[in-house]
Amino acid sequence: MEWFAAEDYELARQVLQRGIAALYLIAFIAAANQFPALLGERGLLPAPWFLRRVSFKQSPSLFHRGYSDDRLLAVAAVGAGISATLVVGLPQSGPPWLPMIAFLVVWALYLSIVNIGQTFYGFGWESLLLEAGFVVAFLGSDQVAPPLLVILFLRWLVFRLEFGAGMIKMRGGREWRDLTALMYHHETQPMPNPVSWFVHHLPKWFHRGEVIGSHFAQLVVPFFLFTPQPVASVAATIIILTQLWLVFTGNFAWLNWITIVLAFCAIDDETLRAVLSFDGLSTEYPPTPLWFDVVVIAVIVFLLVLSWQPLVNLFARHQLMNASFNRYHLVNAYGAFGTVTKVRIEVIVEGCADENPGPASEWIPYEFKGKPGNVRRMPPQVAPYHLRLDWLMWFLALGSPDSRWFQMFVVKLLEGDRRTLRLMDVNPFPDAPPLWIRARAFRYRYSTWAEHRATGAWWVRTPVGTLLEPVSLPR
Repeated sequence: MEWFAAEDYELARQVLQRGIAALYLIAFIAAANQFPALLGERGLLPAPWFLRRVSFKQSPSLFHRGYSDDRLLAVAAVGAGISATLVVGLPQSGPPWLPMIAFLVVWALYLSIVNIGQTFYGFGWESLLLEAGFVVAFLGSDQVAPPLLVILFLRWLVFRLEFGAGMIKMRGGREWRDLTALMYHHETQPMPNPVSWFVHHLPKWFHRGEVIGSHFAQLVVPFFLFTPQPVASVAATIIILTQLWLVFTGNFAWLNWITIVLAFCAIDDETLRAVLSFDGLSTEYPPTPLWFDVVVIAVIVFLLVLSWQPLVNLFARHQLMNASFNRYHLVNAYGAFGTVTKVRIEVIVEGCADENPGPASEWIPYEFKGKPGNVRRMPPQVAPYHLRLDWLMWFLALGSPDSRWFQMFVVKLLEGDRRTLRLMDVNPFPDAPPLWIRARAFRYRYSTWAEHRATGAWWVRTPVGTLLEPVSLPR
């Protein structure tokens, strides 16, 4: 079926398959490094406890057959291994069913992790990675032309991602409508990076321009993804450039990177040849097997049926943000930062080794790998890696209603739990765990240029209260 082939999208297919696989590789590595401490058998929110309370139907996962930390690490290792082969293109060099199976296995393995990840996996980019991985499974191999229906559905995914985020902003805080949102965001975002401080100090007119650019890229440009070339390629390029700015100015796990990868679904080889003198990739394909066409058509029809609720949600008065309408995380609703926090509050966790702490006792803070703490430490670059504990500490400071994990986190620090301590940047009590833990809240703001030159500090902080009074283990 000639109409079914998108022969001029070979580079797009290579970027989509290898890029999504690379992000799966990062996600599996992050799971291996963090899941046992956060959600393992002795984690902060133990997965076995969760699995006893939900059924497979409610939350599909291979771990319903039994969870152990060793099994989790095995799943992560297999997922990372298959993802690595997809990054280098090994399955894609075979018949079309081979990359299809590889991506579906990776999707199922990561779905098994996400569906028992509870609060620590409650981020929109988890669903986005799962949906993207499922869809690109049907792009085929080098032996068939990229299927046009899959390319078009990926544009629908990018449209939901961008337009949904834009609509959330317009329905959200007034700061998006009066163009002041980015006067605060670079300072109050969950995890600033090394550039965020500098961008925050740019003129107000620049930040207003950022907001205007965001609205244009998210509310206007996505419609042009469905127009003929080269307009669709121009629209995709605008989305990519705006996402690169977000990569440059913040740490949002793989959210921006996966959006960049997905936007390539609208960039064709012909446009690249015209603009960059790019010769393109080989477009001589043998006939596509009938079974592959049938499978792709059936899958796209299935996904279009699932698209009804996300479509309605885009224009609903009470639009849902980062919502999955099915337990397999297919065809989701997306959006981020409907409101922007104007004041940054940080929770600082401190330990004390004194038997009976008094006014003169020394309280030593625990430093996290990504979130602000030490005012003289430049915010690090973390993304596309995802530090889950650090992110939840940001939500904790905002008054997150689910703080069970934090209570267990305090217990683990008092016990000197090695897995938990590996999630921290530095263990301030290397010889023995502290006898007491407390948590205080501070108002953090960026230092001015003058303050930074005088002190070397990136932050200025002021105490605003106590989140947790000193606690200790029973003795």
